[in-house]
Amino acid sequence: MSVKRVALAAVAGAHGVKGEVRLKLFSDSVESLARHSIVFVGASERRLISVRDAGKTAVARFEGVDDRSAAEALRGSLVEVDRDALPPLDEGEYYHADLIGLPCVDRDGQPVGTVAAVENFGAGDLLEVETEAGRKALIPFRDGIADLEDGRIVLDPEFLA
Repeated sequence: MSVKRVALAAVAGAHGVKGEVRLKLFSDSVESLARHSIVFVGASERRLISVRDAGKTAVARFEGVDDRSAAEALRGSLVEVDRDALPPLDEGEYYHADLIGLPCVDRDGQPVGTVAAVENFGAGDLLEVETEAGRKALIPFRDGIADLEDGRIVLDPEFLA
């Protein structure tokens, strides 16, 4: 079985001439990335030497990336960690990666589809549900509309319209 990885950032491009890269963070702070010494960049394991906040982005240095062309070659690569390396969650918290692939059922337990993705455009998480018929719909991940129960999403199918 393959190890599940979670993307914490993506490389947006080179920063300067010494191998640093600009990152688009997928979390709310640089600290969520800084706590990891080993990451996967474009599926290659690398040591994270440093990472710092740079306003709307972050700037990082990875072992083995020593000049601008090596940094630029990583553009578009995901910066990932093993799911097991993430800190434990409190009750009611979840990682988006844990929701993807979960089965979706209606209130009677009948299959409706599968969570294909989780999006957040600023007003809360939205589940992209791929229905049994192959259609996709975004529904709010809110109590009473879509609830995480026993390793599946119990949802109100009215929101799949």
